[in-house]
Amino acid sequence: MKKQVFDTVVVGGGASGLIAAIFSARKGCRVLILEQKDKLCKKIYATGNGKCNFTNKDWQASYFRGSDFSLAEPVLRSFSFVDTLAFFKEIGVYPKERNGYYYPASEQASSVAENLVREAKRLGVECMTGVKVNRVYREPYIDSGTVFVAETDAGIYRGRSMVLSTGGKASPAHGSDGSGYPFAKSFGHTVIPVFPAIVQLKADGKFFKTLAGVRTDGRVTLHIGKETYSEEGELLFAAYGLSGIPVMQVSRFASVALANKIPVTAELDLFSVLKERELTEEIARRFRIMKENTAEEALAGLCNHKLNYVMLQLCGMEPTKKAGSYGQKEAVTLTEKIKHFTVKITDTNGFEQAQACTGGVPLNELTESMESRLVTGLFITGELADIDGTCGGYNLQWAWSSGAAAGKKIGGTYASHSTVETKH
Repeated sequence: MKKQVFDTVVVGGGASGLIAAIFSARKGCRVLILEQKDKLCKKIYATGNGKCNFTNKDWQASYFRGSDFSLAEPVLRSFSFVDTLAFFKEIGVYPKERNGYYYPASEQASSVAENLVREAKRLGVECMTGVKVNRVYREPYIDSGTVFVAETDAGIYRGRSMVLSTGGKASPAHGSDGSGYPFAKSFGHTVIPVFPAIVQLKADGKFFKTLAGVRTDGRVTLHIGKETYSEEGELLFAAYGLSGIPVMQVSRFASVALANKIPVTAELDLFSVLKERELTEEIARRFRIMKENTAEEALAGLCNHKLNYVMLQLCGMEPTKKAGSYGQKEAVTLTEKIKHFTVKITDTNGFEQAQACTGGVPLNELTESMESRLVTGLFITGELADIDGTCGGYNLQWAWSSGAAAGKKIGGTYASHSTVETKH
């Protein structure tokens, strides 16, 4: 009995899976994508608040985290942001730059997703959506070694090679539910523990309910043992703790530390535009010239009024007391609190709110083409591998680069258009 065997079966129709399928198909491969959600690239539609920052021209190793970035660098160089821009222009997505961040000119994430799907279908890639893969494995074939098998609720599909591109665990509503990790393990791969990254931080303190919704430019520094991790930008207070891009940039370190029972504190500089001495002088000046006003009124226009109120209370100062009651000593105390506002981090928000995740298959188990060193013909791309980037298009660039690396290798090795006979 003859069974159709694809040159490659791609499990997961997200960013890296689509790119792998496209580059395989461009070399003549017969490709099948199996996607459990009702449409391909579902996560892309929600990327960047619907605008999709899909790459960035500013490249530094520090923007990528994982067990060994040196192993990821050749992959990223093999399909760089320059190659990414050229590819997307070729398929109809004209890039628009904003401070080194690239978006589609339409400023619609749907432009990226739909043009990727359109290109895949133009190349003859067979796309099946709403299909959940329950099991993957290899089985022997007569005169052809082995093939990869994907068992689904809709049937059994075979490929001479297979790409696992299911995503990690971040944003499960869009398809990244962690189902790919057991698949990788079933082929003998190890999986470094997975935790939320680019996510909000929960913190200890009754005052967070008062500060909820407050935004302010500043700096956050995480203290984890002897290590510190800092980012600057707009901080956002929430009822549960801290958010904003700088907080989310360093959140992956908190995730890993907390999972390992290591204490984490966050130190906030809530007025980074002035040095401590300058801020102390400004506060003392306000107390002097507005001595008949309340302390809270004297600080108006310095920080957000809710921040002023909370900082005064935390310093043991009465917000409604006349500013003239306070002097240089209180100005120093208040400055210390504003410039070094320290809170205990208790947890992170879950995978539902995370934009990426830590951990995954270590890169030393994969080649530069994202092929498994344990199982020939198996490729692992995107967030399933142990690489996560910061905000700014870096996680998507990893998806494009790793998917392209896999697709090129598959196209150069497995293109056959063959049908082989099952063994009975």
